[in-house]
Amino acid sequence: MVVAAYGLILPTWVLELPRLGCLNIHASLLPRWRGAAPIQRAIEAGDAETGITIMQMDEGLDTGDMLARAALPIGPDTTAATLHDALADLGARLIVDTLPSRAAGELAPEPQPDEGVTYAAKLDKAESRLDLSADAPQLARRIAAFNPVPGATVALPGLADPVKVWRAQALPAESAAAPGTVLRADAQGIDIATGAGTLRLLELQKAGGKRQTVDVFVHGWTVPA
Repeated sequence: MVVAAYGLILPTWVLELPRLGCLNIHASLLPRWRGAAPIQRAIEAGDAETGITIMQMDEGLDTGDMLARAALPIGPDTTAATLHDALADLGARLIVDTLPSRAAGELAPEPQPDEGVTYAAKLDKAESRLDLSADAPQLARRIAAFNPVPGATVALPGLADPVKVWRAQALPAESAAAPGTVLRADAQGIDIATGAGTLRLLELQKAGGKRQTVDVFVHGWTVPA
């Protein structure tokens, strides 16, 4: 039996039912990022890479022995959406390669090391609201990690509802302004002061509206004086 993104722990009788047990296509390089949201947490944490682990399932939460692993880099433009698709492709190829070897008894299950264990907590919609007292790189990573779900939102002056941010980048420029202050807004980006550095918003979406690149967005929004 093979599962992917199943989200539940299988009971013992199910684990023992197939002759070769149950395998999980897990979207991280175990033991890092066990749990519900490994793709998003890897991006949010600023990991340089992630990958796929084919794991022999046991009664724990992603604690079973490893049968195969393959890595993928996380680049500066990687989002949860693009990483999900890349890992889906990698996982499909890896499980196809792994199954014949497992059936032939050619793979020796490798216990996960005790060091390096982290847990990828389930995404909470409350996390989508950006705390601009955080540093700009952290905020940019969260925006990428929460694209498309649950999304990242920010309050902009003059707008009643928070705006969803689809794409942003961190700038090293510091400002004495309070976090959340709009420093500039033009076709290049909306620059906002943060706890450290500046966050440049590049693609946004008003409540009930469509996704817009910042050059289009600023035509319909002016920073209040």
